[in-house]
Amino acid sequence: MDKELIIDSTPTVVQIALLENRRLVEIHHQKTNTNFTVGDIFLGRVKRTMPGLNAAFVETGYKRDAFLHYTDLGPKLRSLLKFTKGSINGGINTERLDAFKMEAEIIKTGKIDQVLKKKEAILVQILKEPISTKGPRLSCEITIPGRHLVLAPFQEGVTVSKKITNSDERKRLQTLVESIRPKHMGLIVRTASEGKKVADLHEEIMQLMSKWKQVHKQLHNAKAPKKLLSELDKTSSILRDLLSDEFNKIVVNDEEMYKSIKSFMTDIAPEKANIVHYHKGRRPIFDEYGITRQIKTSFGKTVTMGSGAYLVIEHTEAMHVVDVNSGQKIPSDSKDVAPAILRTNMESAREIARQLRLRDIGGLIIIDFIDMKDPEHRKQLVSEMRKSMKQDRAQHTILPLSKFGLMQITRQRTGPEIKIDTSEKCPTCNGTGKSQPTLLLTDEIERDLEFILQSHPKIKLTLKVHPYVEAYLRRGFPSKRMNWMMKHGRKVKIEGSDDFPLMEYKFFDGAKEEIRLS
Repeated sequence: MDKELIIDSTPTVVQIALLENRRLVEIHHQKTNTNFTVGDIFLGRVKRTMPGLNAAFVETGYKRDAFLHYTDLGPKLRSLLKFTKGSINGGINTERLDAFKMEAEIIKTGKIDQVLKKKEAILVQILKEPISTKGPRLSCEITIPGRHLVLAPFQEGVTVSKKITNSDERKRLQTLVESIRPKHMGLIVRTASEGKKVADLHEEIMQLMSKWKQVHKQLHNAKAPKKLLSELDKTSSILRDLLSDEFNKIVVNDEEMYKSIKSFMTDIAPEKANIVHYHKGRRPIFDEYGITRQIKTSFGKTVTMGSGAYLVIEHTEAMHVVDVNSGQKIPSDSKDVAPAILRTNMESAREIARQLRLRDIGGLIIIDFIDMKDPEHRKQLVSEMRKSMKQDRAQHTILPLSKFGLMQITRQRTGPEIKIDTSEKCPTCNGTGKSQPTLLLTDEIERDLEFILQSHPKIKLTLKVHPYVEAYLRRGFPSKRMNWMMKHGRKVKIEGSDDFPLMEYKFFDGAKEEIRLS
């Protein structure tokens, strides 16, 4: 399977698209000024405990208090609190836990007000990003992930990824990692560790321990709330977690980010550094790789598939509901009906698995497939669904079809669902119901262009328009663009973008910032 990562970087947001065999399967958005990322470690302060919810609200610096449930405290909570308090007041002067005396574990059925006190400082990690009106969700089971291993302070033992299926390799890694594991530090062996030598894994443990040292160092005399360790930016964390031999291209349109990713790749996987490319093309990067088109066809309430069948995806407060429709492609001959229904359902299963990843849909999902009477066909459908969701990094559970033909899926939710409005304003009336003469569009552009060049005589100027308008401005000799250059003595770069309605245009400066005229 070919995997490509296409990164569109602007001054305000970074968009990351993951393609598998040229099909868009994941889209990530990261605002450049975001302060909360899953995996960030904070020193928080308990604001209040809620015995009824068996949870606490913790101040972390976000506008809404973060939520910490008793089940996310972890059995080693007392040891964590002891280490945190000792590190703040200077009583514990090393990050290593070799001489640290572990405290008794808390019980699974305990109460929040028995183990946490109001205003108490506590070490926490972001488990889920803020969603809607809710603040972040927290965990006290701290983990520091690397490319091959995950360090878990205060834990014991070694856990090997289930995706490593070779029993001899599992035993080898278990024994090897156990022999180099620091005391009172648990380690999770990731799939990428398969085949790695002890020197590689030992070096990564030292890197992870240096991050833990950074946390300990910042705790000294710290006052909550305070961020102690930032997770990698979304681009780097995706590379760290997803990078495999199947990746054959990483393309980015920002030169600074290109150099950063190239350097990061050289550190974690030098043999793959040559797959990183800098996009210099005239067209927007998402248009160049067909991502804009895929976004517009993949989001919205209705999703049409290649066969003509389609999905209807609805969101309710409690769950997501997916309805599979044949699109009148079922043959009238009774002999061909069952195989045709199976084909439609199998195609739908693959598309649904893609949609769950693409939209990052979490929680409970109910799928209403087309009814099938053959038990063997029902088994094939469940098998296809599980196979299609193997590439999904989010934890999920798939139940067999119920007697009503419904399939239930639960999928881990770590952030808000991705919603992209693919509808556009009417290109003629701009949503007003009244239209301006289209012949005046170029006159408007020229007026704005003249104003900008008079106000900013040395500015590097880019005009973004719909591809049809771009073609019109470039056609003929001399073209409109050439006339502007001769009139103003300045070159204006023109870019066509599929995201723009027909009558819309925008000007950007050399830093890719939009020049607002009103």
